[in-house]
Amino acid sequence: MYAVEVRDHIMIAHSIPGEVFGPAQKLHGATYVIDVAFMRETLSEDGIVVDIGRAHDVLKATLAPINYANLDALPQFQGIKTTTEFLCRHIFDAVAAAAREGRLGPGSEGLNLIRVTLNESHVARAWYEGRP
Repeated sequence: MYAVEVRDHIMIAHSIPGEVFGPAQKLHGATYVIDVAFMRETLSEDGIVVDIGRAHDVLKATLAPINYANLDALPQFQGIKTTTEFLCRHIFDAVAAAAREGRLGPGSEGLNLIRVTLNESHVARAWYEGRP
């Protein structure tokens, strides 16, 4: 399987209600390093997985609305526990839509998988992986 991966980061604030979340129930900040891997079994006619520049642009555009934001205050997240796992899927859905719409360049329709990884720290991360 071939893969291309792009990376960016965001800073957010949020709280996560529920006893299982301990101190994270209170408003706190988080800095995530986000990796998005695009995977396919064969290369495109151009010999690439996707256009890496377009992939990075799509990731930046996806993250812009939540970067430096208090997720608790955003209408689209009202009543949702914005866990790291949830955010992985949220970002995946936007990136997968971009792939289906051809915004990753010619050949992006040949993608087999996309994996979105949110690195919370050097010792903890979560990811969501699926077909575009």
